[in-house]
Amino acid sequence: MKRFIFSAFISLLLVQCFAQAKPEFRGVWIASVDNIDWPRPGQYNPESQKAEYIRQLDMHQRNGMNAVIVQVRPSADAFYPSPYEPWSQWLTGTQGKAPSPYYDPLEFTINEAHKRGFEYHAWVNPYRANFAIGKASIAPNHITKQHPEWFLKYGGTLYFDPGNKEAQAWVVNVIKDIVTRYDVDAIHMDDYFYPYRIAGKEFPDTASYRLYGDGMNKDDWRRSNTDSIIYKLTAVIHETKPWVKFGISPFGVWRNQSDDPDGSATKAGVTNYDDLYADILLWLEKGWVDYVAPQVYWEFSQKHAPFEPIVKWWNEHSYGRHCYIGLGYYKAGSNLAWRDRTQLPRQIDSTRAMENVQGQIYFSSTTFDKNPYGWNDQLRNNYYKEKVMVPEMPWLPKKPTVGVGSVSTSSSGTF
Repeated sequence: MKRFIFSAFISLLLVQCFAQAKPEFRGVWIASVDNIDWPRPGQYNPESQKAEYIRQLDMHQRNGMNAVIVQVRPSADAFYPSPYEPWSQWLTGTQGKAPSPYYDPLEFTINEAHKRGFEYHAWVNPYRANFAIGKASIAPNHITKQHPEWFLKYGGTLYFDPGNKEAQAWVVNVIKDIVTRYDVDAIHMDDYFYPYRIAGKEFPDTASYRLYGDGMNKDDWRRSNTDSIIYKLTAVIHETKPWVKFGISPFGVWRNQSDDPDGSATKAGVTNYDDLYADILLWLEKGWVDYVAPQVYWEFSQKHAPFEPIVKWWNEHSYGRHCYIGLGYYKAGSNLAWRDRTQLPRQIDSTRAMENVQGQIYFSSTTFDKNPYGWNDQLRNNYYKEKVMVPEMPWLPKKPTVGVGSVSTSSSGTF
């Protein structure tokens, strides 16, 4: 009798084990630029900032998430004590001003995420340097004042010149510093490489093109510049800590099929390849990125870029790297299609039906406060009811369990 009970118990454990849901990436973007998500506008008190971050993390934990993508370098500035760039204006109200009482927001946000079993992806913007010329707070030691020759003005924003090799080296050093000193699980970049086009205005990089173009046409040269920074970044990240992931969240459409037989059956007015000079497919094929998280923020019925064909296209073009689909949680109620309470659940179902899609990321964090159409409840009680791990990447070594994550900051928060 005892043997029978023991055997039944073991059988039950095995059934429960194999019945568990497979690993899935379930992430949320937490945007700091312009205080979109965190800290909240005007929230400069460190204790209030900490409490708000914990509140958001706890909400996402209840919703079944297992990763956060936190913006820590929104505009050549820092949410941590950096030897390269000043404190962010969105942290303290004035660029270059340290938190008071002092704390290290990057260290704090990493630790709180890890306490809850979340992966922490440090989200950095590679080339934006002055978010709003004449309006943004710019510190005296900001890189735009140290090396104005590295920057180009386009549409009221100042950008690093992607063709400038010294500017590229600066960005690589900034990222290496983060990976070296902090226990991040990944470095994450979004879709802002070359800026989105402004009608009737050419990006003013002619001088760099004449200097470095080397006989290429300008479009190919621009793409080669973006390829170059991606290659340099993946090298420095994986040389510094081989287990740290490198992910890109591009605009949802690589190319339209009308321009390239390898493109998607879309009619997008903007594409990564032709407008942002970001050849995501090349980076995936070469293994320069560990995951891609295309921003597919459109509804199923969108006329020029419908959701499902785009997701199918990415599913077929991930080249063995992970693919997490970016979902537009913020779009709730924005048009007739997004007033359909089944829109988001159907999108989750669609991504899960794809063999080579390993999860979802939602934009953005504070949208969840509204619980539109009860979607939070559906995540908690249905889609993400069972807690799961983030999928492993077999091409990367496992993260060591000891000796990781030392943070070398000064006690005063100054450099």
